[in-house]
Amino acid sequence: MGIKVNHPGLLTTIQDLGRPGYFHLGIPISGAMDRMAARAANLLVGNEESEAVLESVFLGPQLEFEADATVAVTGATLPPRVDGEERECWTAFRVKAGQTLSFGYLQEGARAYLAVSGGIRTPQYLGSRSTYVIGAQGGIEGRPLAAGDMLPAASGANPPAEGRHLPEELRRVPGTHTELRVLPGLYWRLLTEGAGRSFFEDTWKVAPEADRMGYRFRGGRPLAFEPREQPFGAGSDPSNIVDGCYPYGSIQVPGGTEPIVLHRDAVSGGGYFTLGAVISADMDLIGQLQPNAEVRFVSVTMEEALAARKERRAQLARIRESLA
Repeated sequence: MGIKVNHPGLLTTIQDLGRPGYFHLGIPISGAMDRMAARAANLLVGNEESEAVLESVFLGPQLEFEADATVAVTGATLPPRVDGEERECWTAFRVKAGQTLSFGYLQEGARAYLAVSGGIRTPQYLGSRSTYVIGAQGGIEGRPLAAGDMLPAASGANPPAEGRHLPEELRRVPGTHTELRVLPGLYWRLLTEGAGRSFFEDTWKVAPEADRMGYRFRGGRPLAFEPREQPFGAGSDPSNIVDGCYPYGSIQVPGGTEPIVLHRDAVSGGGYFTLGAVISADMDLIGQLQPNAEVRFVSVTMEEALAARKERRAQLARIRESLA
């Protein structure tokens, strides 16, 4: 079966859980910014969690279905409509052959995930269907959806039943004020003691420059650096280092002014210092933050980060059990 893209929305890409294993070659993991929401969408329609879904930012697409399918929309509250009739988010519902799926106005969050029973079957690139736009990899020709595209999907002969629903207590969306837990890292020592305190004391706001590569934050006090002689190859700015690796979630602060949390499509290394990393349990939340959303960074220990990861896995297990 095929799904025709009548309108692509603002920025809609095909994403799955990403392509790990190539970061050392400069190819980022990519995949859904909110992995939990993407997993839940697939589970709602009876798919494997790793199937490809559509990730839409702020504005959803308009899609025409050639065959019956069961679909679900999770993540941001972007109300789906079938031939103009509104359906619930976080609930599996049927779209029949010839019907059109569209979306209302965004109410909460930033990225919505649409799963289709059987999955979206574009060709894989390095084991993943995820779209990495900067590298023109995955998805449809390595780009966002465009009007007139046809999305290959599994046969719609016997789509699963509709009505499967994820309870609200198992969903996770950002509130009016979000805390992001940070594990200070190797280069934290470059900051003055006062700068280290102010980073965690200040309230930051998401800047308009927030995308799949990284989220920029502004509004806090500039960071000051301990006096030091810059090593050869680091340049003159104290926020520069000799090139180093950027783990997923790293926080770089060019010039010491505006922190940038590196996300799914970020580069794997460079010459800006990183003060630490947002823990993996909180990275999904970042993908749902809108510009100007307020954020506080909270320092945690390795033990606390591992405990948060364990709880995140337990939440996923509860979602699986609920939708079994």
